This record gives sequence, C-alpha cells and structure tokens, in this order.
Amino acid sequence: MRASLPLLRTIAFPAIARRAPSTLQLNLGYLCNIACVHCHVNAGPTRKELMDRDTMQLALEFAHRHAIRTLDLTGGSPEMNPHFRWLVESARATGIHVMDRFNPTVIEEPGYAWVPDFLATQRVEVIASLPCYTQTNVDTQRGDGVFASSLRVLRQMNALGYGVDGSGLLLNLVYNPVGAFLPGPQQALEADYRQRLGEEHGIVFNQLFTLANMPIQRFGSWLQSKGQFDTYLQLLRDNHREANLEHVMCRDLISIDWQGYAYDCDFNQMLGLQLGDHDTRSHLRDLLDAELAGGAIRVAGHCFGCTAGQGSSCGGALV
Repeated sequence: MRASLPLLRTIAFPAIARRAPSTLQLNLGYLCNIACVHCHVNAGPTRKELMDRDTMQLALEFAHRHAIRTLDLTGGSPEMNPHFRWLVESARATGIHVMDRFNPTVIEEPGYAWVPDFLATQRVEVIASLPCYTQTNVDTQRGDGVFASSLRVLRQMNALGYGVDGSGLLLNLVYNPVGAFLPGPQQALEADYRQRLGEEHGIVFNQLFTLANMPIQRFGSWLQSKGQFDTYLQLLRDNHREANLEHVMCRDLISIDWQGYAYDCDFNQMLGLQLGDHDTRSHLRDLLDAELAGGAIRVAGHCFGCTAGQGSSCGGALV
C-alpha cells in the first residue's frame, strides 16, 4: 500500500494566507469508543494518546493572548479525556464559546452518563456525528448498533433542550458520505434529515453540517484498498471551486494536537505537516506572542477536499 502523503505533496494547490485566528481547535486525544471507516484520525478504543492538563492550561493562555473566543474540542471522543470537564469549565468561566464534537454513542459507555447534563449546564454547542438517517448506512460506516444508540442519545439531548427552538442549546449534526463521492447539497440533505428524523424518530436539531471525506489516514487506506485513491483525488480536483478559498477553515483557525503542537488544520495535523512556512513543528509555548495573521498556510493535494463542490469545513458546506 502506498503512503498517501508523498503523493499529496506532489499535487499543487493555490497559495492561501491566514487571517487573525478566531478559533482554537484542540484534539484532546485519539481515544474513542468506536473506530469509523471514514475517520481521518485513526481514532479507536485502543489509542492511548491524551492531552494533559498542563497543555490545556497553555492552550487557554494562548486563547487569552490571541483574543480567541471559540474553543473547538475534537478527538477521538473529547469527553473520554479525563480533564475534559476541567477544560470546559475553565474556558466557559472566561466567556469562551465551547464546541464539542462527539459521537453520541460515547454517552452509553460505562462512566459517561454525566456528559449530557454537563454539556447543557455549561451551554456547550454540541456537534454530533450522524452520517446518515438510515440504520444501514450508519452501521456500515460506524459499526453495528451505532444508529440505534445515537438515536437514543439524541432524544436524551432533545429532552434537555438541545436542538429545541428558543433554548439556546445548539445541537448540530454531521453528515459524511459513506463512500468515495462528494456530499450532496447541504440544504437539501438537511431537509431530508429533518423530515426523516422528525417523523420517524421524533428528533430535532439546529443545523446539518456536510463534510467531505479526506483521502488521508483510515479513509485514505480504505481508498487504496479499493483501488479508488487516484480516482477520488481526481474527483476532488475536478470539482475545485476558486470561490471556496475565501472561506476555508484554516484561514481563521489554529489546530493543536494532543501534545500541544500547532498546525494549519486538523487534516495537516494528521499528516504531520507543520504550521505554515515553519521548518519544524511549532509548539503552543513558542506561539504565545507570535504574529499569526498573514502567515502562509501549508497546502497539498488533500486540500481540494475542502474546496471541491459546495466546499467542506468543520462548519459544513462553504457555499
């Protein structure tokens, strides 16, 4: 099997520069209760990498010095980090908006029943993975029983006010394609989700985010095993839209790995592509007083995954 990074490096992508970052995305570790086919992090139940509290404290200091108002927590399953509650409480105490990217099934794991009430108390925005509104597609991508578990948890979140108009508790869902193709139009898919989840399961939510699958890590390996890696990359390149460059997430975001090293985005983090034009990895401690706006963003062939078609970002479609 070919390594994907050498090939991705050979593919030219338009140069882009960073604006002043408004979001700090922290990967709290690769531990997760499930292992999804599309996962670009290679997260799973056997991963041991977890961010420690000292690194979290440094991240909060970084956010303070750079006037960052949004903390985007990802993983793995962020809630499985033992310092998750401390981090959220500390951030919220300073007025930082916190987003939690979680797969709903973690709440049904032993020891995690506290998660829904805690998130609601802290008024954390929840971004929940639900790659389809049908059991077959979800269980194929994420494992047997994941769909039923996710529905139970989403009903629990609704009961707390999440996704309910006027509550202020945001529940957004995430759709990923189940194969080597681009997501359909976000607005149309959101309407389908609302109808199917509402009529068949009594579930409400605020928004649907459609994300393209990135040809790296576990999904990249899956593409290679199916002989679809080159075809998928060509699909992304053929559907590139120049207008999406203005809105890609890396222009306003800094991504931090579990050890505290900084990257232009979560995908570059997984590929080990250091921040911008830096020659070596940059740690949070080295960036506390750095000027970040205007810096070059490191790009390669996988970046077409963010600019193809309607575009793709951590906040869903770009246009």
